[in-house]
Amino acid sequence: MDSLSNDIKALIIKTLNLEGMTPDEIETQAPLFGDGLGLDSIDALELGLALKKQYGVILSAENQEMREHFYSVESLARFISVQRD
Repeated sequence: MDSLSNDIKALIIKTLNLEGMTPDEIETQAPLFGDGLGLDSIDALELGLALKKQYGVILSAENQEMREHFYSVESLARFISVQRD
């Protein structure tokens, strides 16, 4: 799952135009929103679309579990792995 986590980090950087940032600078277990990476709701929408396009996962904004899945890179990688199986 480390490979998937690194791919997700690279996707976050590319999708959200986080120029000058490397995947190593994004902590796998740190929150993506708020005090963590500092993403906001617009970032979540853009990231959700990129994840859907890249991995074919089905995302629902109305699903309460989505907040849990989007908590960190680690939780996103776990979600994508389950969806792919």
